[in-house]
Amino acid sequence: MAVTTSAPAAGVWGTIARGLTRTTSGIVGLCLVLSVLAFAFVGPYLVDPYNPTDTTAIWGPISSEHWLGTNHEGKDTFVQLVMGGREPIWVGVVAALITVAIAVVLGGIAGYVRGRIDHFLLQLTDITMTIPFIVLMLVVASFYRTSSPLVVSFIIGLVTWPFLMRSIRAQVLTLKEREFVEAARLQDLGTARILFVEVLPNMAGYIFINFIIAITNAIYAVVGMYLLGLLPSTADNWGLMIQQAWDNNAFLLPSAAPFLIAPMVMIMLFQIGLVTMTRSLEQTLDPRLRDR
Repeated sequence: MAVTTSAPAAGVWGTIARGLTRTTSGIVGLCLVLSVLAFAFVGPYLVDPYNPTDTTAIWGPISSEHWLGTNHEGKDTFVQLVMGGREPIWVGVVAALITVAIAVVLGGIAGYVRGRIDHFLLQLTDITMTIPFIVLMLVVASFYRTSSPLVVSFIIGLVTWPFLMRSIRAQVLTLKEREFVEAARLQDLGTARILFVEVLPNMAGYIFINFIIAITNAIYAVVGMYLLGLLPSTADNWGLMIQQAWDNNAFLLPSAAPFLIAPMVMIMLFQIGLVTMTRSLEQTLDPRLRDR
């Protein structure tokens, strides 16, 4: 007797691709995301990364030489903007991967195995949810001034998985009663194979949507940490640009406006693109919204 799933993984990913292009908002969101990614990851190869300090051009206006003017050190704002996009996006994606990986594994095990394991994982979730994120970052920043994007991603991922874990658990509780799971049990395929091959692939669309949401939350978190001064200023970064603009009272100088506004606009465009992509995917993957 062959075991068939109600939503094969390949079919789900095909549905995701169609969902991103079936509506105008989805196409616009995809274009925004791809444009910002190209700006952040391809742009650095198209500009001169050498951005020297020029004390004679502090807060210089927009010109043909400096497209967005200069900052409080006389550095070119446009070059800093181009060079500053990779880290927050990279941190956001890696943190989202960690969040989703932990939530999917623990949520899947808790929902399928149940019993004492389920109870223990729910208690662990409750404990993690009570940890104040900002307080944790203050403690970490006090003892370990990390500049590694991977460490920052790891910290964000470790404290943002509980909410998604509970959602995954609830989805698994529903799917484990479906006919294809019962057929897999009758074939004695094993708990690990049933969970990770039969059950979780049927949630690929839901997991992908939450992965996008996790990226937006992680980017806001890392930008907020730079704004609060919890991370060291070791490299160009959109969050660091906002912090420097605030520390140097850029909001009081008209000529300094591009240095403050430009990174905020880039973050907003990327987040708007992700949100519109998510809405388009929800309309495709959720049967209740598909015909609206």
